[in-house]
Amino acid sequence: MSTLSAFARREWGPLYSTLRTAVVTEKWRAVPMTLGAVCLTAFFQLVQNQSWGFGPVRDIGFVKADDPLWVALLRTPLSLFVPALDLPVWGALAQVLVVFGIAEICLGGWRTLAIAYVSTLAGTTYARIGISLGPDHVLGLPASDAQVVDTGPSAAVIGLALFVCWRHHAWFTASLVIASMIVEVLVKNNLAGKEHLTAILAVFAVIGMSAQRRRRRRRLQRSRTAGRSGAPPIRS
Repeated sequence: MSTLSAFARREWGPLYSTLRTAVVTEKWRAVPMTLGAVCLTAFFQLVQNQSWGFGPVRDIGFVKADDPLWVALLRTPLSLFVPALDLPVWGALAQVLVVFGIAEICLGGWRTLAIAYVSTLAGTTYARIGISLGPDHVLGLPASDAQVVDTGPSAAVIGLALFVCWRHHAWFTASLVIASMIVEVLVKNNLAGKEHLTAILAVFAVIGMSAQRRRRRRRLQRSRTAGRSGAPPIRS
C-alpha cells in the first residue's frame, strides 16, 4: 500500500497541489474560460436539436474535409464546442469541464485555448491530407471520409491532457493517454481515431518547442547570475 501511495504522490502529487490551491483560493473563478466553454457547448447542443437551429449551427460549426480550406479555418474555432451528433452530449460537457478546467488552472486560459486549437487543427488538416493520399497509402483515408463531420472537443481534450501531463511529469498517465488512442485506432480504425493520433503528434511538437524555450531561458538566467557574481558563465 505504501508503494501505491508513493506512486500516486509521484504521479499526481504536483498536479493535485496546483489544482487544490486554485480551487481553495479562487473556487469557480479559477476556470472562467472553462465555464464559458461548457455553456457554449450546451447552447450549441440545445440549438442544433431545434428544427430551426440545425442549419445555422451546421453553417458556423460543422467542418468536413471537402469544405474549402478558408471555410474550414473559419468554422474550426466554434467546431470545438459543437457536440458530435452521434455521441451523448453529457460526454462532451464532462470532457470540457474536467480537462479544460484542469488545463486552465495549470496553463492559463489563453494557452489552454491555443493548445486546444492546435490539436483540433492538426486533426482536421490530417483528414485533408489523408483523403488526398487515398486508401491505398499507409496514411491515407477513403474518399467517403471527406463527408464525415468533424466536431466536438475530443482532439483538444487529448492534446490538453498530454500537455498537462508533461508539465507536471505525470509520465504514466501520459503513456495511458497515448496507449488508449493507439488501441482506439487498432479497434475502430476510423477517422476520429487517426485524428486523435495526429493531435498527439502535434502536441509533441508543441512540447518540444516549449522544452527548448525553457532550456534557453534557464541558460540565460544562469549566464545573468554568473555575470552578476563575477564568475565565468556556466557552459552547458
